[in-house]
Amino acid sequence: MTILEVQSLKKIYTTRFGGNQVQALSQVSFSVEQGEYVAIMGESGSGKTTLLNILAALDKPTGGQVLLDGKPLSAINEKELAAFRRKNLGFVFQEFNLLDTFSVRDNILLPLVLGNTSVTEMEKRLAPVAEQLGIASHLDKYPYEISGGQKQRTAVARAIITEPRLILADEPTGALDSKSTDDLLQVFQQIYSMGQTILMVTHSTKAASHANRVLFIKDGEVFHQIYRGGCNNEQMYQKIANTLTILATGGDHR
Repeated sequence: MTILEVQSLKKIYTTRFGGNQVQALSQVSFSVEQGEYVAIMGESGSGKTTLLNILAALDKPTGGQVLLDGKPLSAINEKELAAFRRKNLGFVFQEFNLLDTFSVRDNILLPLVLGNTSVTEMEKRLAPVAEQLGIASHLDKYPYEISGGQKQRTAVARAIITEPRLILADEPTGALDSKSTDDLLQVFQQIYSMGQTILMVTHSTKAASHANRVLFIKDGEVFHQIYRGGCNNEQMYQKIANTLTILATGGDHR
């Protein structure tokens, strides 16, 4: 079942002075199936962050459309957008975006509080998620009292506790050391194996090698995509590295 459809997406920015136009995205089209784990890669300025912002309904395209479960994001009015994001999308950011004045528990529960979820339901959801992510013993601590890896696990817990249709991850391993990166990628593998759909933007070949499909964005377009097939992570890593080399040297792999 197709959960996300991106149809001929285009985004043009007009610079503040001089009225120059910059095309960030040009005719981007792809779809994501329910339960798929997809990584998006590309050099800085390729348009992948713009794409993620549009998928998150934080920005609007100049042309084309995005459909989640067949519903165009453009059909959702401004008043309903925040509630739509809370209900359907889970976000994991590079810099964690945790509130230092909130405990780990309160950071995780925040989207449920904003959605007026009952205390009973919140506690019912919190326990298994915290256990699954290995942070049950840290719930009463504050972000400044835990490690970077634990902060990112807290951010993942906050993203999945709403049981979203889609997880959007923006460079989730970017601020982590190698051990914390390995731990987080294991967590992603775990939630993916339980049926969670994940779309991750990353510069990291290692992070992308855990996905089942990798889309490469170049000059605002989908340049190429590769599928895991029967590859293990090491073989997937090599396939990604080879494609990135072609991308960097200006070859055409479409």
